[in-house]
Amino acid sequence: MVDTVLFFIYKIAIVWLLPLAGTGFVGWVAWKIWVHYIQQDFISGIDFVLLEVIPPREVLRNPKAMELFISNALYHFSYKGGKEEYWQGAIWFWFSLEIVSLEGQVHFYIRTPSRIKGLIETQMYAQYPQSQVKVVEDYTLAVDEITPESAWNGWGCEFRLLKPEAYPIKTYIDYGLDKDPDEELKVDPISPIIEFFGSLGKGEQAWVQIVVTPSKKMYHTKGTWFGEHDWVEEAKQQLFKLLLPYTSRREDMGEGEKVLKLARIEIRTPSILDRATKAMSAKTSKLGFETGIRVMYIAKKEVYPPGSRTNNSRDIRLIFRQYTAPDVNGLDRINSAQGDALNSSILTLSKYQIMILANRMLHEYRERAFFHLPLRHHLFSIHVFEKIFPKPVIHAIFMTVVKKFFLPYVHHQTYVLNTEELAALWHFPGQILKVPTLTRIESKEASPPPNLPI
Repeated sequence: MVDTVLFFIYKIAIVWLLPLAGTGFVGWVAWKIWVHYIQQDFISGIDFVLLEVIPPREVLRNPKAMELFISNALYHFSYKGGKEEYWQGAIWFWFSLEIVSLEGQVHFYIRTPSRIKGLIETQMYAQYPQSQVKVVEDYTLAVDEITPESAWNGWGCEFRLLKPEAYPIKTYIDYGLDKDPDEELKVDPISPIIEFFGSLGKGEQAWVQIVVTPSKKMYHTKGTWFGEHDWVEEAKQQLFKLLLPYTSRREDMGEGEKVLKLARIEIRTPSILDRATKAMSAKTSKLGFETGIRVMYIAKKEVYPPGSRTNNSRDIRLIFRQYTAPDVNGLDRINSAQGDALNSSILTLSKYQIMILANRMLHEYRERAFFHLPLRHHLFSIHVFEKIFPKPVIHAIFMTVVKKFFLPYVHHQTYVLNTEELAALWHFPGQILKVPTLTRIESKEASPPPNLPI
């Protein structure tokens, strides 16, 4: 009797459940491929343009003006219907805020879909009336490839947050720029970047891109099957987690078995956490952008020979150090073209493989790739192989071989920064920064007087 029941259960599992599960899995894979295909088709139809923004000769406004520009020009939040999202492949636009040094000449750029070009121009002129916005050729196209045969060599990396994104980085407000101090008293966190970029010589280039899109990032809600919450709620949970050791919960007992729970919650925040808790609370009061940051140092091979590490290729890693504070957050490099994510203790990458990674990063920089990545980034990712081979010994052996001979992709890390943090990273420096190679408008522009004779 028992054998008959077991045989019946086995037959149901083989005949019914296994094919059903297989069909469901194949359907899920087909759906994912379909959505990816239509999104890539939609993206291929977007016409991107590169705008150069030339700052005015005298920047009299603090970075709050740039914060307002980012809010009004780049936050394109919209709800997509089922037809738009799953048939047309419509996605949210993304933008790239860039600071570039071309042989010491410093430029500010914005890469945007062409249909947003007019809005970006009007909003930039609204905050900086004396600036100039113009369409230019993509500077990255001047560097064809990084290969043993090409004239260029390069190094690059991406940046991640040191702590959860609920903790903000240091901004211009922490440096007192929101109070409009006298020009000679200003301490601007973007000054080290501009000074370093202005010091580059002939045959050298340095690039920074901050790729942003309005945040629609969702997090799984613990204790639920399918519950989700946004980055604001996630920040609150991180704040409560930080304050949990200093939280007292009192319960009032009712009559019988009735219990009135959490009659009072008392939080006694130590003074050492005052700044962190206030900063975390303030971060959620402003619009958030999902963000990815990438930098590259490019030079001719006679300046930067393959296999060498020049001072400038080392120094570019430190350009965001002024935005770091131990009690809140900061930026740390990751996924460098040097291969730190793929090197192992058994086998290290060769110079040729490192050059392949540098060339790969060049193309990812040119594509401003952080969102809606090509299929190869999903299929041939190092994280996929780590999930397939979770056993420690097999994982170590297999990953050594894969990292050495296959060079899988490393997932880009994105995180939420609000408009204040983005404005601190990308704004026009004031007159106290006397970098002659920073391109500025040479003279003030003004409207003609209304009483001119016709």
